[in-house]
Amino acid sequence: MDEAAARTVATTIGALFHSVHDEMRKQVRGLDHGSINWKPLPLANSIAVLIVHTLGSEREMIRAVRKLTTERDRDAEFKAESDAEDLVALLDQADRELGEHLGALTAADLTEMRPRGDRPPKPGLEWLASNYGHAREHLAQIELTKQLYDSRT
Repeated sequence: MDEAAARTVATTIGALFHSVHDEMRKQVRGLDHGSINWKPLPLANSIAVLIVHTLGSEREMIRAVRKLTTERDRDAEFKAESDAEDLVALLDQADRELGEHLGALTAADLTEMRPRGDRPPKPGLEWLASNYGHAREHLAQIELTKQLYDSRT
């Protein structure tokens, strides 16, 4: 892969992640603290947890692809509580960081093997694609959680 192709991939991946972030913003705008932190079942995740976890995973992934270390407390992500304004601010920050990292992405970052935490190394492009899928799965969970909250009797 040459650098021009890497730019195309970075632009495409960036647009996909930014789209997920936009959809998450739409889901939380106007929601009160109770609905954002509500869990449909004791072992399920709230909307706040799903967003905080998704962004933590995304940040760790893009930094790993760029061979940068990251401090992450994954367990804390699953205890998060938040409100709509703070979640939107987290999404805005994630957009900025993602833009910076994708802007600096190289062909080597996409094609060479990259470790991520304690997981086996994979090509950077594989990490990007799988993490985008992860984000879309959690967006669907957010949408379902919101529907379940609105359907309570």
